[in-house]
Amino acid sequence: FLVLQEDLQSVANAVPVSFTSAPGERGTIKANSNFNVSEDVAALRKAIEGIGTTEKTLIDILTHRSSSQKQAISKAYEETTKRILVNDLKGDTRGNFEKLLVALARSPALNDSKWLIKAMKGAGTDINILIEILASRTNKQIKELSAAYAEKTKKTLIQNLKTEVSGDFGKAILLLAEGARDESTNVNADKAREDAKALYHAGEKRLGTDESKFIEILCKRSIPHLRQTILEYKNISGKTLQKSIEKEMSGKLEELLVAIVKCVMSTPAYFAEKLYKSMKGAGTDETTLTRVMVSRGEVDMLDIRAEFKKLYQRSLYKEISSDASGIYGDCLKMICGED
Repeated sequence: FLVLQEDLQSVANAVPVSFTSAPGERGTIKANSNFNVSEDVAALRKAIEGIGTTEKTLIDILTHRSSSQKQAISKAYEETTKRILVNDLKGDTRGNFEKLLVALARSPALNDSKWLIKAMKGAGTDINILIEILASRTNKQIKELSAAYAEKTKKTLIQNLKTEVSGDFGKAILLLAEGARDESTNVNADKAREDAKALYHAGEKRLGTDESKFIEILCKRSIPHLRQTILEYKNISGKTLQKSIEKEMSGKLEELLVAIVKCVMSTPAYFAEKLYKSMKGAGTDETTLTRVMVSRGEVDMLDIRAEFKKLYQRSLYKEISSDASGIYGDCLKMICGED
């Protein structure tokens, strides 16, 4: 029990970096301190307009500038050339490399909104993308991606989600899409214990499961509070909350709630696992690989690299080197950085 108590404290005291660090703090993509927008525009023009595209210049600029610097470049590029940078990148590059560069040139909010639009397009919804984005983003990120989404589709994200998702899974997704998770950093151990008990009585302790209790607690409470709740839960039930969810639930709701628990405990570990699975076995899931590397490059890639090593005893950089080839692989390695 003593060990468990210490274990509880150490995790409860650990700061969930990705939910608290400002962009650039734990990322590999950082602002360039000698940033000169007109020099960058001139270099990009030369790389795109010259005979044959100079990929190295494109990679170099797009992986060594912060998001706000890249937005300034895009604006100046359009003012100078009367053309849109993203369109020029699309016209000049191909395949996975093109998708990667275009995502690097766009703002994080626009990327998230585009990925969500794609996930809800046509017959069927790609729930994996809905889960990944809505379970891992902060309130601020959700508000920003919702604004970008509304600008693009002329409808709110919530309006469109309502036509795509239903049941308990739908309720949980819609709660997350509001971006209204409690953000207080103070943890009241008694309240966390109460929530842990409520979860225990809603699942393990009863016949059938009260899903609404899980949804309410996991989608609304603050991250530090949930960390403490998860630890208290193990104390009460002798099982981890993740194991209980996996036993008590199934399908989409199970996947979503497990993703929330993983992100609460460690967003970098959640994404390290995503990256590992995207490269595991025969063939590579380049769509996931691109999305994760771009969306976390400026947020917590340093922590993802460390978690990857801890979980799989391998370097993420080496894994990418052996899995993604050519210019696409070179660009991914530039985002990752050697570890």
